[in-house]
Amino acid sequence: MKKLFFCALCVLLTALCLTSCASESSPSSASFQAMDTLMSLKVYGSADTCEQLQNKITELDSSLDATDEKSEIFRLNTEKSAVVSKDTAALLSDSLALCDRLDGCFDLTVYPAVQAWGFTTGDYRVPTDSELKTLSDKIDYTAVTLSDDGRVSLPENVMLDLGAVAKGYAADVSRKILADNKAQAAVLNLGGTICLYGKKPDGSRFTVGIADPENPAGYFGYLSCDDTTVATSGGYERYFEHGGKRYIHILDPATAAPVDNGILSVTIVSDSGAFADAASTALFVMGLDRATAYCRSHPGFDCIILTDDKNLYLTEGVYDDFTLSDGYDFTLHKIS
Repeated sequence: MKKLFFCALCVLLTALCLTSCASESSPSSASFQAMDTLMSLKVYGSADTCEQLQNKITELDSSLDATDEKSEIFRLNTEKSAVVSKDTAALLSDSLALCDRLDGCFDLTVYPAVQAWGFTTGDYRVPTDSELKTLSDKIDYTAVTLSDDGRVSLPENVMLDLGAVAKGYAADVSRKILADNKAQAAVLNLGGTICLYGKKPDGSRFTVGIADPENPAGYFGYLSCDDTTVATSGGYERYFEHGGKRYIHILDPATAAPVDNGILSVTIVSDSGAFADAASTALFVMGLDRATAYCRSHPGFDCIILTDDKNLYLTEGVYDDFTLSDGYDFTLHKIS
């Protein structure tokens, strides 16, 4: 669920990635609505690959949308036990592992709190302290059980929300489809989660713009990369204001409340789309000190963290590939 300006940003970002290679060959393309956002695909390969990708992403959306009464996740949240499809089981298995890997700062059972704050309906409210305590007690990914036959079981008060990882999983599934179809290159903009596949026809690297949280139609910097997934989480995506305070949609599983720790956005670059999506949320929740410590002790991905005091923290793997936009006086720090 994104604001309209974020959907427009997604289109601009895809165009940015493809501008220098569009004249080299003619890509197949598709734009459609799925997972509560606008998605756009550009594929250099067989003519029907875009159609396959769109069909698969739409199929995933119909299974994973917690607000859709026909989805598997809605049925699980209602009935508390069900046998799910292969894709849903695979994503749940990956998500449970990611909850553990990310120290519980990403938790797929945060849905009761998301509902209570009104982020599923737009009917926003601020729960009382006692209500938040009750909600935080319902957030516990370790209470979810998944058997080998695909049966998922939930305790009575536990509900699932895969919104923070679904687009990343869709990127991973799409990458396999692209490989199976022997595509040369692709840029898949899955609502702000960017899947870059292969290399441009002209051999140059892709360029991904990182949105400015204070002006999401612009970019505070650009990242040069290829054959990877880039996912960004930020409080500018969805929020409301009450009593002069802004409440963002990223909730801390430990408190069931919106995060307010000085971080404006977190961008993750990873071979795994599911990890990139989940980690962008988790490191946002962690806060700067804990997030940078996590980056140092967990190699295998790269990270860009922007704080509200105009400091930018980048891991070594992307430090030299990042270009700060003109007009920004951010101070860059390397996470060694």
